[in-house]
Amino acid sequence: MIRLIIIVILFLLSLLAVFKAFSYHAWLLAIAVTEFPVIFAGSTLVILATGIWVQKYQLAGTIIGFLTLILFVSPIFRSYWISRDLKQKVSAAFDNSGTSMDGQQTFDFNKLFRFSYSDTIASHQLNYVTYKDTSLFLDFFPARMLGKRPCIIVVHGGSWSSGDSKQLADLNSYLAKAGYNVAAINYRLAPKYQTPAPVEDIKNAIVYLKKHSDELNIDTNNFVLLGRSAGAQIALLAAYTLHEKDLKGVVDFYGPADMVWGYSIPSNPLIMDSRKVMGDYVGGTYAQVPDKYAACSPILFVDKISVPTLIIHGTNDVLVSDIHSDKLDKKLSEAGVKHYWLKLPWATHGFDFNLNGPGGQLSTYTVELFLNSVTR
Repeated sequence: MIRLIIIVILFLLSLLAVFKAFSYHAWLLAIAVTEFPVIFAGSTLVILATGIWVQKYQLAGTIIGFLTLILFVSPIFRSYWISRDLKQKVSAAFDNSGTSMDGQQTFDFNKLFRFSYSDTIASHQLNYVTYKDTSLFLDFFPARMLGKRPCIIVVHGGSWSSGDSKQLADLNSYLAKAGYNVAAINYRLAPKYQTPAPVEDIKNAIVYLKKHSDELNIDTNNFVLLGRSAGAQIALLAAYTLHEKDLKGVVDFYGPADMVWGYSIPSNPLIMDSRKVMGDYVGGTYAQVPDKYAACSPILFVDKISVPTLIIHGTNDVLVSDIHSDKLDKKLSEAGVKHYWLKLPWATHGFDFNLNGPGGQLSTYTVELFLNSVTR
């Protein structure tokens, strides 16, 4: 009976690999279930093995257990399926032969057994702008290659009101090792500061990095923005409105691209009060300030001269609907802008927490291939 109870609990957890989370804590569990699948699959195998000695309820537990095992490993097989032609699709989208990634695996099963990224690079903090009432800093990760190198400006998430430059820093180290300077910035947070303050912060970060390019070994002709969640909205808006001639592309990790539509379809209140979050950032409800919602909707500023865009979004996202990315994908296609949408059917918001997980591996590979394409 104990075996059956444990298997049923594992089965309920495994459902998070295919269905959207229903609450905040379920969302956190969904990240673990989908990006650390070998832990849960291994646990299920161990419990199944105990059926050799347990007779009562053995058949029912075994049937449920095998179904549970299939669900736990499903992100692995789905990511492998996507990986088979990922390089060709991304290279074709950005007119790149892909030779810069020759010999590098798109998906490595062995990495699934590494539960953390250990090859971190030390960063140093720089004060990039001082306003009358605050100073902003960035964490700079120097490229592990000689000479002047492109610079990736990373914009953190946190519902526009929290988070900092330390967030999900493993990718920063990875990219620095791959030969890119990385500047993970802090920006002014809501509700004290509202849109377009963070976009102004990105502009000032670029000014600072150009001014100090010699000492930081930055190629001032090659900047790329990368944002997650709320940070992706900021990065997209900056990319499409600043018209910075040295900005070569933007990476959008599960960002809200259409703030007007997003306000009309609120998220599950058990997970996040999205309308309050948006109101704090924009400065009121949609009824109060409709023009400001339009002004901070990146999708409304896409045109034929917009920079190449990489979209990465999971269809199981419960904080930011993947419809945002679907709408942006269509708008970019209509405008003839080079872009690619890496769609991950099992992934939820924040799936890239683990670079070695199924989603983490595919997104990291795709980001590097994209950067190689647009900064070459």
